This record gives sequence, C-alpha cells and structure tokens, in this order.
Amino acid sequence: MTRWTVNCSILYTGLPLLERPAAAAADGFEAVEFWWPWPVAVPGDREVDAFVRAVEDAGVRLTGLNFFAGDMPGGDRGLVSWPGRARELLDNIPVVAAIGERLGCRAFNALYGNRVEGTRPEEQDELAVETLAACARGVPGTVLLEPVSGAPRYPLRTAADAVAVLDRLSGVPDLDSPGLGLLADFYHLAVNGDDVPAVIERHASRIAHVQIADAPGRGAPGEGALPLRQWIGDVQAAGYDGYVGLEYSSTGPDAFAWLPREQRSGGSS
Repeated sequence: MTRWTVNCSILYTGLPLLERPAAAAADGFEAVEFWWPWPVAVPGDREVDAFVRAVEDAGVRLTGLNFFAGDMPGGDRGLVSWPGRARELLDNIPVVAAIGERLGCRAFNALYGNRVEGTRPEEQDELAVETLAACARGVPGTVLLEPVSGAPRYPLRTAADAVAVLDRLSGVPDLDSPGLGLLADFYHLAVNGDDVPAVIERHASRIAHVQIADAPGRGAPGEGALPLRQWIGDVQAAGYDGYVGLEYSSTGPDAFAWLPREQRSGGSS
C-alpha cells in the first residue's frame, strides 16, 4: 500500500497557495506537504492562522513542511549552513514547531544551504551540525536532510553526502538520533547520478521520507524514464512505510492522470 502526499508548493501553482489543500482534497488525496509558505522566516500570526485553517478546512493532513530556506526562486537552498543567517533559522524553528503541533505534522525538511563564497566549507559544516541539532530539539518530529539537484553550490548531492552529515550529528550529546533522517527524493538522486537501488539497499534504515518526480523534466511519473514504481516497491520492501511525496511539475489539465483516483487516498500502488 502506498500512501501519497501532494506537494502543494510545486503543484497547483495556478491557484493561490491557500486554495491548494482543498484542490488536493477535490482530486482525491488525503495528505499534503509544503515548502515554507512565506518569504520570511517569521510570518505574522494571521498568516499562520490562515494557513492552518486552509489545511484543516480542506480535511487533509499536513505530512511535511520545510523550514525557511531563504529566497528559493532566487537560488537560495536553505540556511542550515549559512553563516550570518543562522539567527533567521533559529527564529523560524518555533513557528515550524507550532504549525506541526497544530496540524499533526511530524516531518520537517531542513535544506542544508549553498556554499558561501569566502567561507571555509569546514566552517559551514560545523555550523550545520549546530543548527540541525537545534532544529531536531525544537520540532515535534523528524528533521529531514535532502540531497538536491540543479543547485551547483549545494554540497549534498548524493545520499551518502547527507548520511555523512547525519553521522556527524550522532555524536551530539542529548540528541535523539531517530529525530533525524534522510529525505530520499528519487528524482534529485537520479539526476545527480546516484545509484537509487544501491541507496535503498544501503540506507533504507535512514530513509525517513520519499519524494518522486520523473526525469528528464521533473514531470509526473511516466513522463520520463525513471522506474519510479520499482523504486517505491523496493523501498517499501526494505521497510519504509511512510508517505511518498508527489513533488513534480505539471502544467497539463490533469496532473494526476497517471494515478487512478481510487488509489490516491492510500490504495495499492
């Protein structure tokens, strides 16, 4: 059985953000996930309340939420390892935690951040351990670490890159290691040249969330050449029982034509 969750930050982009949970529900889904919904780390209470109401009123579950990641359209990919912006991330943690508590969300993606010119990579990596530990201590669930494609200055490109960071965090005192995990986005891993079947075999116990898109193009399953159904089956056979996030781009009239409606609320894949 595959439990699907729709990423409403990359899908339904023709709708205002607060209308997207209801659109997902109308398409037969019971779960949604979002990147950080605002351009600032600490939005106003009214904005947060409106977001929470939109999810609640749609009758869907929020299964994933990103921490504030900077100016994503402008090329930023997180603040975790960014000297000079750590305060923004620390201020963001209580807001993320509060949304998680209100909506029952238990998975939170912390994008690592690009390499910063003039700063030693070692300095950034030391900062990342501190900020990821703060994230893990501050939210009611699992902090996810994700390899990303299409961002040349982003240092985590393979599953092994992310697992190495998780391993460094295992030595932090008073930190619950199950509160940290790998976000295995099969699209990003494949585009970066990672061996996805080998990733599943070697790191299944570390995978805390899965996302998919096809390649080339980052479109819906079936629009490219990736064996996504096989990989989903493999990771489930290895013990993964979490949601599979639909994080792909679609401009067609039916972004979910590949997935029969009766399967969208958790039916067999």
